[in-house]
Amino acid sequence: MFSDTHFHFKMMTTERGEACANGPEVLTQMAKNNCFFGLDIGTDADDLLVRQSCIEKAIASMQDQNAADKARKFIYFTAGIWPNVEDIHNRQERVELLKQNILAAQNDTETDTLNRKIIAVGECGLDHHWNPSGADGRCESDFDQATYQGEKELFKMQIQLAKEMNLPVIVHSRDAFEDTLKCIKEVGYHNGIIHCYSYGLKEAQSFLDLGWYISLSGSVTYTKKNKMEEMEKMIQSIPNHRLLCETDAPYLAPVPMRGKTNTPILVEHTYNFVAACKTSLGLAWKAGIAAEVLSTPQNSIGKELFESKTFMETTDLFAWTVTVILLSICMEKLFFTLLRLLLRTTHTGGNL
Repeated sequence: MFSDTHFHFKMMTTERGEACANGPEVLTQMAKNNCFFGLDIGTDADDLLVRQSCIEKAIASMQDQNAADKARKFIYFTAGIWPNVEDIHNRQERVELLKQNILAAQNDTETDTLNRKIIAVGECGLDHHWNPSGADGRCESDFDQATYQGEKELFKMQIQLAKEMNLPVIVHSRDAFEDTLKCIKEVGYHNGIIHCYSYGLKEAQSFLDLGWYISLSGSVTYTKKNKMEEMEKMIQSIPNHRLLCETDAPYLAPVPMRGKTNTPILVEHTYNFVAACKTSLGLAWKAGIAAEVLSTPQNSIGKELFESKTFMETTDLFAWTVTVILLSICMEKLFFTLLRLLLRTTHTGGNL
């Protein structure tokens, strides 16, 4: 069972040319994988009905009726405005249109239930990752001071809308940590997800302290060898109940599928990476020692610990406790070393 808290189904299945994913097949596989929750993300004020229609058609084309029924239950939607220049300049009317579309979907009781499954505002936020060529619509020359301020206003207006509608916010923040934090503090509404998180440990703590969730995408699997320890510490610092995984499909396919069209099916690779960073052989080692203490097999560390405690042999108890701690640390280091080698091998096509 898994969840994908951020994907763009229409982009993934209709806007990638020959690289498009097969929508019915994706949904069928998600159902077979016992997908618990799948969130289709909006980026434009009036894209909601088009996105819902795209998924409706895919469900109708599914051969497995049981899988189709499951898909209807696990698919949910957001509606929001990504900060492109045109929408920034027309933010008042665009946010009002967004509001009306959300209300219309929520109040629609005559058409399919998919129309009423609007559970968040977004994605919305700030993007200061400039592309000199402007190929992705983010050329810095397009952002004069008025546009720069307008982008922050568009973001705050959507946070305020979410606050008024009592909905969470899906936040897009790239190379804009300080401005993002300032905007959400100014509105004073802390309910939602920092999607595709790309900052460090300190920044993550700033969001967590305010009550936000952190969502990690396949990009974490691209971590370079010299940054792996920093990534591990950051992931380990996020409480399990505040940590989510996503694909951002069709973008950011995780290793070993990097460069391919991403789909929610591939989110398992991100889960595996995050789980590897969250757990360790050291934890497994300590669990094994605990089992030995309970069962006391011959010639085991657990047996020595048990007898030292039973007979109040303080020196031995201390010595064996230190031994367990040191061995646990060594096992954790060994695990992460092997993980780094595995990822490095994957990145280099098997050549170390």
